[in-house]
Amino acid sequence: MSLANLATTVSTQFGRFGNRADLDEAIELDRAALVLCPPGHPNRSTFLNNLASTLDTQFKQFGNRADLDEAIELNRAGLVLRPPGHPDHSTSLINLANTISTRFKQFGNRVDLDEAIELNRAALVLHPPGHPNRSTSLNNLASALYTQFEQYGNRADLDEAIELNHAALVLRPPGHPDQSALLINLANTISTRFKQFGNRVDLDEAIKLDRAALVLRPPGHPNRSTSLNNLASTIYTQFEHFGNRADLDEAIELNRAALMLCPSGHPERSMSLNNLALTVFTRFKQFGNRVNLDEAIELNHAALVLRPPGHPNRSGSLYNLALTLFSRFDQFHDSSDLDMALQHHELASTAINCGSWPQFQYSLAWVGAAEKFDHDSALKAYRTSLSNLDRHAISRSSVVLRHELLKSASSSLAANAASCALRRHEPDTAVELLEQGRGVIWTQMANLRTPLEHLCRVNVLGERLATNLQQISSQLNRSSGSMQQGKESSSCDAEAQHHQHLAEEWDSVVSQVRQVEGFSRFLLPPLYSNLQQAAAEGPVIVINASKYSCDAIIILLDRSPCHVPLPNITLGDISELSSTFASVLKESHNQTQQTQIVSSLRNLWDLVVHPIVHELKKIHVTSGSRIWLCPTSTFTSLPLHAAGPYRKGEQGLSDLYITSYTPTLSALIRMRKNKADSPLTIPKFAVIGQSTPGGGSVESKLPSVNAELDLVLGLLPPSVPSSRLSDTQATNHAALSTLHEHSWVHIACHGQQNPAQAFDSCFLMHDKPLSLLEIIHADISHPEFAFLSACHTAVGDKETPDEVIHLAAGMQFSGFKSVIGTMWAVDDEIAHYMVSAFYKAMFEHGMDYTKAAASLHKAMQTVPKKIVPLEQRIVFIHIGA
Repeated sequence: MSLANLATTVSTQFGRFGNRADLDEAIELDRAALVLCPPGHPNRSTFLNNLASTLDTQFKQFGNRADLDEAIELNRAGLVLRPPGHPDHSTSLINLANTISTRFKQFGNRVDLDEAIELNRAALVLHPPGHPNRSTSLNNLASALYTQFEQYGNRADLDEAIELNHAALVLRPPGHPDQSALLINLANTISTRFKQFGNRVDLDEAIKLDRAALVLRPPGHPNRSTSLNNLASTIYTQFEHFGNRADLDEAIELNRAALMLCPSGHPERSMSLNNLALTVFTRFKQFGNRVNLDEAIELNHAALVLRPPGHPNRSGSLYNLALTLFSRFDQFHDSSDLDMALQHHELASTAINCGSWPQFQYSLAWVGAAEKFDHDSALKAYRTSLSNLDRHAISRSSVVLRHELLKSASSSLAANAASCALRRHEPDTAVELLEQGRGVIWTQMANLRTPLEHLCRVNVLGERLATNLQQISSQLNRSSGSMQQGKESSSCDAEAQHHQHLAEEWDSVVSQVRQVEGFSRFLLPPLYSNLQQAAAEGPVIVINASKYSCDAIIILLDRSPCHVPLPNITLGDISELSSTFASVLKESHNQTQQTQIVSSLRNLWDLVVHPIVHELKKIHVTSGSRIWLCPTSTFTSLPLHAAGPYRKGEQGLSDLYITSYTPTLSALIRMRKNKADSPLTIPKFAVIGQSTPGGGSVESKLPSVNAELDLVLGLLPPSVPSSRLSDTQATNHAALSTLHEHSWVHIACHGQQNPAQAFDSCFLMHDKPLSLLEIIHADISHPEFAFLSACHTAVGDKETPDEVIHLAAGMQFSGFKSVIGTMWAVDDEIAHYMVSAFYKAMFEHGMDYTKAAASLHKAMQTVPKKIVPLEQRIVFIHIGA
């Protein structure tokens, strides 16, 4: 107890004067106290919590992730020793909630925030009305909900936080020592509501509350500087919205007064320097006084000095300093300011823990600045941003959470990066950047399935590392698919924490593998020389759209990539074309619809496809050759294969070349390798059909499904073993089993693309849907070919077009080398004509699925146009080898 008491006072001294030696001593004392309270000691939980608190303080000062993780572990151990019914159970709940909330703020894992809120709600239940600690619990829960609002923007969270802060303040009447802190908390949440929804009454109340808090902290009060800063912030908000010069002057005066109370060594000095720099910089932007700009730069630099490498707020100071230096460059054109600003942006992008959300955001800021000033660092900025995004995504504990992350990140990042490289005449770099930034989720899952035979054969170390990676990969694969809706929050948290540790362990082992001779680029983004192998059987045309330019890149096996600028179309034009197709194809078949489709396909030909075809002819890609299209960005939702002039005597793309698609170059290379590793044998063929999903309703019934299954089986050569799964037998489990047991499958049913959760896209079965997530985690044995005669199986998510997350892509990722999918709704009667024509053409080639694209091409040309309208023929696309 004496050790703990001394630790507390030394820690308090650190809080006042910021001497690192005090904090080190406090931690040493707390560790010594804990040693004297071994398992079974009645006070062990107290000393676990004490050490957790000082480690949490050390993390907040110096940013070492290990300190925070240890603090959380200690708080969890303390909670175990204080089970429900223990008088200090609520205290342990609060302590754990606080450290977990800190981890969320630093690393952005949604599960941490969910747990912090859950723990705070549990603590509040244990502090009912009349309990002396109820105000503290109300305040803590309000803080966690406020954090959730800041991250996800749900108005209900902010309103509840304000309500809780009001309730907490009522329990701390005038004269209570905690009243000033609660006044500030309430002011912060109300000020935020004003910023979101613009009700002047909220801002007036926030300022009134902050002024009241300052009165309760007169000169000499140890927390007066905090109140000065808070009041300055709300006054500054008022200036931002209403432009009254007097408000800005008062905010600066308040920030100067706060800084005076934070002399050298004070732990809040860097924050005060930062706040004053912001307001002084604003005055420069408003009134153009060079002195203000120079002072803002000086203040930001002073704050940076107090945030050395490892400090959790260092990256923020680097970013702020970069902004002020950019302004000085804009005004006075000193190139050294520009270079220094971009250097600070680069440091901000790498100054904090790898895989953090702030790190990604700062690298995006670097991208924006480098693009604005056309700086040589732009490509490096893009590479860093893409790497940061990848590292942050792998830390998310499920593919669903990774998809949510990519929605909130910049969906155009890879496209803009490629455009940047092309504007610098580096088409090979453009291809590399596109591949690095597209299909992030698929690439990460593929990496977890990477064969390690070559590493095993290197030496004993290689064998050991390969074994470690196999074990971690297996666990990460299970972890990524395990977080489903409906699970208890505590269960999800345990899985998320486990996944986080696995991801870090994976990172460590991969780094060790890269030290092995011959493995320096193990699982790094592929170089162009590797990606060029995608063109082994014909050209691959990457078609890219960004706000800076639209371009195509033709990749050939035996020469440098060929850049084809598309100067006559913009990103807005492409979006408009995409919307036109989506709206027209929802209408019933009529002449007007046909005219609109033909007009749109002509535009697509003139502006995009014809320049590519012209270049293909120049480089002697002969008519009838196979080509692969790899569209990016908004291009992914357009029927590029069907583009053509549609004028008598003129040929379109489908007349000239046999066209397939691939979501990424790596996917095509991977499918070809799978094909080579498993030579074609007589396939086991299965047809799966569901005409009455979920028991059936008139609206959902597909009356021609069984006839389609009969048609396909009737065309099948007698030598091919086959099976049929339909109606009540076509359940979720039975369909998965059938996929596992058969190398060829034909699926006829309702397909649904889920725009909110792409991995919930599904085939509708008799009992419940067969989801994309279930398919990719099914570990299918010998997949070869799949025909998906279902609506919307090859249309992706508009919010993350570069991920190409749809059912056909899921089948491809599961190992199917060749997949026929549909981009839009298919008339089930007309589908029979297409299916029949396709299989007849296919079986003429002895069921060689490598000729599936040629068969589809032939089917498109031979199906009578009067029977199958244009809009029904263009929806079928081929993906794969």
